[in-house]
Amino acid sequence: MELGLQGKVAFVVGSTSGLGLGIAEALSNEGASVAVAGRRGDLARTHAARMPSAVGVELDLTDAASRRAAIDQVVSTFGPIDVLVLNSGGPPAGQASLLQSNQMKSTIEALLMAQIDLVQAVLPTMRARGWGRILGIGSRGVNQPIPNLAQSNIARSALAAYLKTLAGEVAQDGVTVNMILPGRIASERAISLDAGQAIREGTTAQDVRERSQKSIPAGRYGTAEEFGSVAAFLSSARASYVTGAQIRVDGGLISSM
Repeated sequence: MELGLQGKVAFVVGSTSGLGLGIAEALSNEGASVAVAGRRGDLARTHAARMPSAVGVELDLTDAASRRAAIDQVVSTFGPIDVLVLNSGGPPAGQASLLQSNQMKSTIEALLMAQIDLVQAVLPTMRARGWGRILGIGSRGVNQPIPNLAQSNIARSALAAYLKTLAGEVAQDGVTVNMILPGRIASERAISLDAGQAIREGTTAQDVRERSQKSIPAGRYGTAEEFGSVAAFLSSARASYVTGAQIRVDGGLISSM
């Protein structure tokens, strides 16, 4: 299927590794000009150098000046942004019953407020041109809260509410807004969470992973490539009538309807 991404400009936040990198690669393979963005500027530039049309951008999500500079760099290099992929690293694990309000401040800033700021920066141009794609990377915790990941469950659910509300406001302008919910995808984050759980349980990360895989109907962890393919479709011209949706990429893990 021709996705109609040839020549589109995509800004993929948090794309120096993991799911973000998988999306950046998928969009690049479909002909988009891609901004690979993350705190590790050198790594972003390294990844961008092996893509046909890409630029590496240093981005600190918690810094408003860095966000503005990153967007300016992308626009000056490729032109107006057509596809904005919102992404951020996961916050520390922890229980809701032990959560302190001050712990949430940095999490809300990175997972919600910074993402909203990025949307506000690119949305006017998308609406004026009559075409745009905004895609948020969430978590299965949005549909089914994940034990011991209280901060992530709270902040990502708030982002989901914002994106759903926004979708209804901009649909007539040719801008779609969706969220993609990963299940257990083989990534640095998954490795870290498995290792942390193993420590708490006094077992090994391999034991945790094997038990986790048994809970997934597909019987395995997903890959960043599989995740990126779904994201590329949602970012494409072919998905023009899909908006306000939450798409699961989880191998059937989420048990709710």
